[in-house]
Amino acid sequence: MNLRDLEYLVALEEEKHFRKAAERCFVSQPTLSGQIQKLENELGVILIERTSRKVLFTPAGEAMAAQARRVLREVRELKVIAQNFAEPMSGEIHIGLIPTVGPYLLPHIIQDLRQHFPRLDFFLYEEQTHQLLKRLDDGELDCLILAETEGMEGFGAIPLYQESMWLAVPQNSSLATHGKVPFDALEGQRLLMLSDGHCLRDQALGFCFAAGVGEDERFKGTSLETLRNMVAAGNGMTLIPQLAVPGREEGGVSYRPVINPVPSRTISLLYRHYSVRRPCFNELAARIAMLIKTKMAG
Repeated sequence: MNLRDLEYLVALEEEKHFRKAAERCFVSQPTLSGQIQKLENELGVILIERTSRKVLFTPAGEAMAAQARRVLREVRELKVIAQNFAEPMSGEIHIGLIPTVGPYLLPHIIQDLRQHFPRLDFFLYEEQTHQLLKRLDDGELDCLILAETEGMEGFGAIPLYQESMWLAVPQNSSLATHGKVPFDALEGQRLLMLSDGHCLRDQALGFCFAAGVGEDERFKGTSLETLRNMVAAGNGMTLIPQLAVPGREEGGVSYRPVINPVPSRTISLLYRHYSVRRPCFNELAARIAMLIKTKMAG
């Protein structure tokens, strides 16, 4: 038994398909199948029920795949420990970001981070919060940059910046005449929201319900850009994070800060409590916080 065999087993358990698992592992299908058979012979148990149409894991196979995943995660952690003792700000770093942060934060930081930390190789992944938290917990990602919400208590967090929400309205809206929009001016209005699964949706709903503002249930956006275009088409209004605001007037949309209260969210860097890369995360977070503070001040 070797680590490569365990990688084959985990890939097959996740893909449930020999060809796809082989492609993922960059080997031929007969090679992967033969190694799984060898593993079964060595262990003396059947791991997979082979049929002509699907791959079914036996209870023994499921238990072995789960343990193999833990073993591979610990091996990766051993490599990271060695790397971090040698040089904390070097090697690969895999960062997950949510869709309402990544496209708007990265243009302001990524080139600076590459220049400031030239020995770090950045790999960036964009997914919804629940998917990122699972990948972080499984050891697939090193850290996350996202909005703090409930359910993150099991991870360490380094706050990066506080981001306010701006109101986006059509340029011919009466609200566009305001320099700032008091939240009570929205009472009785309905706002366009993102679809389920986006943490920004839950945060925006929380602010809106407290102010007597409802959700426009005729439409749910799949992205901030979809919502922005709906507003430009004159089909409603929405809340947009500050970093996603291009200017006070652009593309048929007027953007205005909301006050009394100011709806906002905390963007943080999340990591596993036991991660040995904490020194790297500290430096990374400090640099990002400085860059965004400068950006927002300007």
